[in-house]
Amino acid sequence: MANFSKVSVKDDARTELHDVLGLTGAEISVNNLPAGASVPFVHAHKNNEEIYIILSGKGKAVVDGEEIALAKGDFVKIAPAGKRQFFAAEDEGISYACIQVKENSLEGYTMDDAVL
Repeated sequence: MANFSKVSVKDDARTELHDVLGLTGAEISVNNLPAGASVPFVHAHKNNEEIYIILSGKGKAVVDGEEIALAKGDFVKIAPAGKRQFFAAEDEGISYACIQVKENSLEGYTMDDAVL
């Protein structure tokens, strides 16, 4: 069995990588909203924080009623309890990756977790 998984992501509205990569510690999705579109619901989480990485385009997130402008290169972390919804700009779509992980679960990272 290989120690890696690989998948190519298309321009679908949403691609969840949990099952296709066999993820065991995080959920990652790639999302594409066309100009003027939005995620059709507001949501929060019980245990998982989310990290959003804006890959292209522009738009906004509304978190607990506060608007956050978004553009390519932005990163946003939202705590589990934050009520969130995402919107593409009226004149431009937005593509973003979302990494969902259990809040306060990171015990080691970078060189602390490396084996040389």
